[in-house]
Amino acid sequence: MVFLFRNNFFALTVLALLLANCNSIKNQAVKDSESSRSAYLMTYFKDDDHSLHLALSTDGYTFTDVNAGKPVVAGDTIASQRGIRDPHITRGPDGAFYVAMTDLHIFAKQKGYRETTWERPQDAYDWGNNRGFVLMKSYDLINWTHSNFLFDEHFPELKNIGCAWAPQTIYDPKAAKMMVYFTMRLGHGLTKMYYAYTNDDFTEIVTKPKLLFTYPNPEVQVLDADIAPLEDGRYVMTYVAQENPGGIKLAFSDHANGGYTYDAEWIDQEPGSCEAPNVWKRIGEDKWVLMYDIFSINPHNFGFLETTDFKTFKNLGHFNEGVMKTTNFTSPKHGAVITLSQREAKNLAAHYSMDLNF
Repeated sequence: MVFLFRNNFFALTVLALLLANCNSIKNQAVKDSESSRSAYLMTYFKDDDHSLHLALSTDGYTFTDVNAGKPVVAGDTIASQRGIRDPHITRGPDGAFYVAMTDLHIFAKQKGYRETTWERPQDAYDWGNNRGFVLMKSYDLINWTHSNFLFDEHFPELKNIGCAWAPQTIYDPKAAKMMVYFTMRLGHGLTKMYYAYTNDDFTEIVTKPKLLFTYPNPEVQVLDADIAPLEDGRYVMTYVAQENPGGIKLAFSDHANGGYTYDAEWIDQEPGSCEAPNVWKRIGEDKWVLMYDIFSINPHNFGFLETTDFKTFKNLGHFNEGVMKTTNFTSPKHGAVITLSQREAKNLAAHYSMDLNF
């Protein structure tokens, strides 16, 4: 938005008002981040549109898409490959919401976005090869800034990158920075999990990626890490080990960016393969939910486990096959859940003319 003014006094007055309004939004966001929460927000995507979707819940069991199953941000408007996958959302210490997504459209040729199956030759870079992420930031979940970040354009040593998938973000208090952690493959190598730090605007990754975790079997691919801070100061990381079948394991550390202790136990309770774990806490309860994406079943669905100690897990079943429900959408992919204040949830619902009852 650009304004033209006839005198400097009027221009400075309007600018001051705009800055005051912006600061008010940021201050309210920080205040909400410190207050008790009363709603849940889930990000997800769908294969048919490769776009960002949002769903709200007031009880943590039943989720309703805010835009009646339609995307809130179309992938073809923000991604270099005209589609996004694997959206993840978190809240920073500044009260802002951070969304990171894989910049990749696996059906781009069928959609007419490119003439080849993949952006680069499969024989050189393997299946689904892509080079980076879409990064978005907002203080109100409605107005977003966004940027495209491609690793090979910023780090010459990563010119042979084979893929960069499933980015997630967490604030690292020891580094005092937002940390992005993700799955990456170099050339035809195995996928591994890496981390790096971003600038304050969340528009670029500014440090060279480093390994987040090393699996004891070097022949097994690992991917889709999810890190959640616990109340005792530790971090719990859930991730996928692509054995046969591929499933969810967990590890703990005193640091966000490494030091995770390997545990051989499988956590998910699926007979087939699953991926994309996400851990979130129920409001006002000593219960954590492990949500994961079951790509080995048809129709595609999410699975849920509940725990109080990360040692024993109660199986909550799948969406619409147990206590967890969706009301106006089906077959979500690669989800992530955070908690919101009542004000934040109501504002988001009102923007999309959605009925939300507390």
